[in-house]
Amino acid sequence: MRNFNEIQQTNYDLIVIGGGVNGAGVARDAALRGLKTILVEKGDFACGTSSWSTRLIHGGLRYLEYFEFPLVRESLKEREILLHTAPHLVKPLLLTIPIYRDRSRPYWKIWAGMILYDIFSADKTLPPHRMLPPAQFKQLFPSIDSDGLAGGAQYYDGQVTYAERLCLENIISAKEAGATVLSYVKVIHLNRQGNRITSLTCKDYWTDQEFIVNGHDKSIVINTAGPWVDYVCQSGMKDGKEAPIGKTKKIGGTKGSHIVVNPFVGAPNTSLYVEAKSDGRPFFIVPWDGMYLIGTTDQPFKGNLDQLKADDDEIDYLLRETNNIIPNARLSRKDVKFTYSGVRPLPNAEGKKPGSITRKHIFFNHSKEGVTNLISLIGGKLTTYRQVGEEMVDLVFKQQGKFVPPCPTGDKPLPGSILPGDPRVQRVLTEYRDRVSNQTMDHLFSMYGSKTLDILALIDSEPDLATVIFPELPDIKAQIVYAVRYELAYTLVDIMRRRTTLSMHSDYGIDLLPSLTETLSRYCGWDENKCRQEKERYIDYINNNCLPDFDSLKTSL
Repeated sequence: MRNFNEIQQTNYDLIVIGGGVNGAGVARDAALRGLKTILVEKGDFACGTSSWSTRLIHGGLRYLEYFEFPLVRESLKEREILLHTAPHLVKPLLLTIPIYRDRSRPYWKIWAGMILYDIFSADKTLPPHRMLPPAQFKQLFPSIDSDGLAGGAQYYDGQVTYAERLCLENIISAKEAGATVLSYVKVIHLNRQGNRITSLTCKDYWTDQEFIVNGHDKSIVINTAGPWVDYVCQSGMKDGKEAPIGKTKKIGGTKGSHIVVNPFVGAPNTSLYVEAKSDGRPFFIVPWDGMYLIGTTDQPFKGNLDQLKADDDEIDYLLRETNNIIPNARLSRKDVKFTYSGVRPLPNAEGKKPGSITRKHIFFNHSKEGVTNLISLIGGKLTTYRQVGEEMVDLVFKQQGKFVPPCPTGDKPLPGSILPGDPRVQRVLTEYRDRVSNQTMDHLFSMYGSKTLDILALIDSEPDLATVIFPELPDIKAQIVYAVRYELAYTLVDIMRRRTTLSMHSDYGIDLLPSLTETLSRYCGWDENKCRQEKERYIDYINNNCLPDFDSLKTSL
């Protein structure tokens, strides 16, 4: 339960709008450094762009082409930090680049990029790159199209299979450090007096209750709403009248779509970073959660941010280009198991080629628009969220005229951080081996890390929670209860799409709904009406955001 009266009686040092990974990183850093912090998010945490990436923690090899060397260096530094502070979530990933004579990037250019990549990550713990001549490449990857093959390159980056949980662990860490974190709370008005935002009028989604979030004479408001940054700025109020902040558009987002397919003929056992045969655009084919994630596209977007889905032509493009690089794959629409789309919150750059728009983050200080205590984040990558948080909180202290304390997040582990050799892992494997399968145990540690111990503790008092949700999946009922009790999950979409990946398995998760609602009814107090409403909400979400416009699949729902 949220105590809005208590919130209204508090004056906050820092107010963060937007609960994606960047907002979560800012809130965590601020709370750890002692700022009285509140974060509000209009939906669930990580429900926007943070949930729709290719799930890579990478330096951005492609950014070298645009001479964004500082961004590459920063990204590689952050990759190394996350490999150490979140080893349960961020794992090394081997990527392979096939190089063709007739594509836009010749062998020498890729080789030079590999050398630069290694130089910029000289302090890394991952192995350096290696170049593969054609004969060696064909031996290792016999299913890859060999027409015009000039060789290949291999290098390491990082993968975060459960990107939503990376955001969630930052939210939980912020909360543990004293921050107030609110999902399903929408900012209605930014209330101004003179040249400062003094408070926010907010509305709770579940009760329709409006309440005020108050600042003080030195408080700062941070707008990390991603693609919705401009919408937040338009909600300004002054002297009881609408007073939008700024007249220029800050965000010129581009849409990126992905498809998920089951393992296929010729599927590689490493990730592929390839150039599309038709237009030279780079895209990824990545082993992911027992399946393959293919993407992404990159198109200008001006539609409804709250209803995004992969267009048929985007899906066909990704299928066609995958078949071009792996001819035996023969993927078709019927092989698509899930799709998702998101909008990158890039700076507005009318007329510019989407791939050439900078991916570096920009702090826009609205003092030049007459508001001295509002800063909007433009851009920002999943990989560099922690650095964004550090820089933003440093800036907050400076604007408040305070001493800037050291940032702790560079070496402070996230809540679930644990290594496989930790004695707790062996103890739990022994203690629960008769109740939980090895497959489930491995799955839990890869998703929850050390918090697996808390999930298994639920089984001690309720043995039925050790039951798998579906015979073909490793997930157990305890995860569902844990999501509601301890991970701020309110809906089936929260649980199935962002606390777990159940929605991406077994016919969009539809056949899992009876098991989930029975568990939620029994252990979390969901009544029949709540279960029915949540099923309807879930199916609407799948239809509007994840389901391709293929009539055969729509009928199956």
